[in-house]
Amino acid sequence: MSAKTRFFRQLALISYLSLLLWVVLWHFLLGEDVGYSVLFITLMWILPLLFPLSGILKARPYTHAWANFVLMFYLLHGLTAVYALENERIYAAIEIILASVAFIGCSFFARLRGRELGLGLKKKQAD
Repeated sequence: MSAKTRFFRQLALISYLSLLLWVVLWHFLLGEDVGYSVLFITLMWILPLLFPLSGILKARPYTHAWANFVLMFYLLHGLTAVYALENERIYAAIEIILASVAFIGCSFFARLRGRELGLGLKKKQAD
């Protein structure tokens, strides 16, 4: 693995795990109590981040690529919360930053590592 690929892997891993930790902190400790059950919060905010976690920890390029779909949920939530939740704007801004950095790290790692492993779409042969 090249140094550039390793950098984006570390960036993706650190920011993804930080986002997971941040979501737990925000919704269980820092945020206002809105009356949702622990089960609902876990299913809605924590479980989606756990789906690609195994592949991210194992440095699988394909998992990094599709993890971006999960990350977009958190980016959209952060953007909505910045607009709608006046008392929690700073929390939402942190979520936006972490989701964006994780998206960048996952995207570049998937692309670079996929090329190193010879994965990817094959070019169509000219007839």
